[in-house]
Parts: sequence; structure tokens; C-alpha cells
Amino acid sequence: MSPTPLDRSAPASTARLVRRELHASRAVPSVLTAILLIIVCLVLLFEAALKALGDNPFLVDVEAVAAWIGALPSGVPASLLGTSSFLLLVLGVLLLLLALLPGRRARYTIPNERAAVVVDAEVVASSLARRARAEAGVAPEQVLVTVGRSSVTVQIRPTSGIPVDAEAVRAAVADDLRRSSVEPEPRITVVVAESGVIGQ
Repeated sequence: MSPTPLDRSAPASTARLVRRELHASRAVPSVLTAILLIIVCLVLLFEAALKALGDNPFLVDVEAVAAWIGALPSGVPASLLGTSSFLLLVLGVLLLLLALLPGRRARYTIPNERAAVVVDAEVVASSLARRARAEAGVAPEQVLVTVGRSSVTVQIRPTSGIPVDAEAVRAAVADDLRRSSVEPEPRITVVVAESGVIGQ
């Protein structure tokens, strides 16, 4: 479920604030990656300086490491080499995904003339669950609503002997979404369990 576009007349600072609330910050992984790269570069620079001064290596012999890497895969078990390569691949993919994906949080905007309103998906799901259980005539624990980016799933366990009109529940949930002005309107799925609940 995509966020509702803000009014273009809203101040730029408000729009930036809302965007910050809707998207996860990349600051932590960026800082950690930068710190790791800085440490590696400082170690290499320090070892190069020691080499230029004719001193022994402090932490690692850069020439020996370079020779060892150039001689791969000889002298290294295939299982260890394969595991290391896989871990490096996973790390690279994770960093790439962090850089490319938008990092949307489970939050949504609701248009308001006086302020920018940001709500969590749990709040939307709670509102829809109340409307669904009122329409179905069941207890709160018999309704489970899951809100995704483009879909809403309503799961209902009916009371034994009392049928539930899935289409009426779907219409009620759609009406609640329209009243909250969440756009674009997500796809709504209502699932009614075959077995009922006794004593609710």
C-alpha cells in the first residue's frame, strides 16, 4: 500500500519530515561500512609505511598476503574457499540491496489540510479489524487483519452456526479505507475459516 501523495502546497520541510518517517534510514549500515573501509585503508597505509622504512610488519605482511591471494586456490581446501566466497557474495548482495531498495517502513500517510499525518500499519490494521468484526458479528479474537503495501487480508473464524457474509465484510473494510483516504486503495481479501468457534 503506497503512501498518499502530500498536498503540493505543503512546506518542503514537512514533505522531507514525512519522507523520513516513511523510509528507514541508511545511516547505520553506511557508517559501519565506511568505518570498516577506513580501518582497512589505515592498516594498509601503516604497513606500507613500515615496509618503506625497512621495519617488520606490525599486523600483517602485505606482500605475503598478496602472494597468498595470487596463489589461490592452491593450498586452500575447496570447502573453505567455497564458504568464504559465498559469505562475501551474501555480504555484497546485502550491501547492494541496502543501497538500491527504498527501505519503506510499515507506515502510511493520510491527507490532512492542517498537518501531515503518518500512521503505522498496525493502526490501520486495528481500525479495519474493528470494522470487520462489527460487520461479521464476531469477537475480537476471531478476526485477524494483515496490512501489506498493496493488499489487505482479513481472516475470520466465524461462530459455529452463524454464517459470515464475506462480501459484506469486504465492502465494510473498503468503506473504512475510503473514509481514511488511504490511496491507492489496496486489494482486499476476506478469508472465512471453514470451521467455526464454539462459545464465542
